[in-house]
Amino acid sequence: MYEFIEGNIIEKTPTFVVIETGNVGYFIHISLNTFTRLADQARCRLYIHQIVREDALLLYGFHEKSERDVFRQLISVSGIGANTARLILSSLSPVEIEQAVNEGQVAVLNSIKGIGAKTAQRIIVDLKGKITTVSELEQIFSTKSNTIKEEALSALVNLGFTKGSVEKIINQILKEKQDPVLEELIKEALARL
Repeated sequence: MYEFIEGNIIEKTPTFVVIETGNVGYFIHISLNTFTRLADQARCRLYIHQIVREDALLLYGFHEKSERDVFRQLISVSGIGANTARLILSSLSPVEIEQAVNEGQVAVLNSIKGIGAKTAQRIIVDLKGKITTVSELEQIFSTKSNTIKEEALSALVNLGFTKGSVEKIINQILKEKQDPVLEELIKEALARL
């Protein structure tokens, strides 16, 4: 089984990428979250989940390990296949899925196209307390490709603040201070929230 594939992006759409590495092009299914994270990158590393079927060998790629972990949890639920799990991850972030499952928010899961009330309830029953995304501190310090702004935004949203209000405050601080350290940015944002 593959852990990750790193290489040049040859083709990219909201549902798949083709990554060339070692003179081989890999067709990898991705979620909309991963597509967004790849933005204008010419090279990337995707964490892989491989599915072997009688008629196909399928690769699903994720920008972060936490997204792959949530994908694996979702496909463990009866009636949730790889494409449905990818659809869920395209509609909600791993943190939002964790929150919806652990708080029993059937309406949030039910709002995703193709997920009925019974399926949403089954996801909650099967995964409540089992889905854990990366903790706030690990998320802040493990992602080297993120900018300080994105890391601070991620940390504060994970602490429960709304993305819109946090983003405004972080932008204000960044206009006032040149090259702040991550910890200073977070502390200053917390003081203003």
